[in-house]
Amino acid sequence: MIITKDPFNKPKKKLNVNQTINIMKTKTIILYQFAELSEDAKQKAIEKLSDINVDFDWWSSIYEDAKRIGLKLTAFDLDRNRTCKGLFTSSALECSNKITKEHGETCETYKTASQFITDYGKLVEKYSDGVHKDKVTWENETDFDNEADDLENDFLNSILKDYAVILQNECDYLQSEEAIIETIEANEYWFDENGNLD
Repeated sequence: MIITKDPFNKPKKKLNVNQTINIMKTKTIILYQFAELSEDAKQKAIEKLSDINVDFDWWSSIYEDAKRIGLKLTAFDLDRNRTCKGLFTSSALECSNKITKEHGETCETYKTASQFITDYGKLVEKYSDGVHKDKVTWENETDFDNEADDLENDFLNSILKDYAVILQNECDYLQSEEAIIETIEANEYWFDENGNLD
């Protein structure tokens, strides 16, 4: 046990060696909504929160979209090595039909799927009997299957490239100032005058 003394050697307080004294003080700071910050503080806040929209599985909705159309995305890389890997979970034709029903006509996926459907139809007609142009004859099935496999592989590669672009665009947007500010304002974050998150 330690006994503390004042300068006049009068005992003041008994302290146990293992005991600590908490000395507290109150500090008041003024907090601001993002819109109230100076331009410099806004930029600092944006920089500090640059990964706020991508520090979770931000790609999950894109993976879900692919799943709905019969495509399983298994991996991707962005920027210089922009690639996407995946495989069909249904036939290429089913996948392309779902895309044309669910994706807008201005989407690259829609354009890719529409081209595949056209090319596939021409291939069926090529190996038909000429009368029933929507059916491959049994004697032409092997040749048709070989060409159809190539066509389907080309379609898979093209649709994966489209999804790589979709993923890149989504990532770029989520890291943009516009998206960061939207998130800050939607969550009503508070900052100190220097743009530090409270």
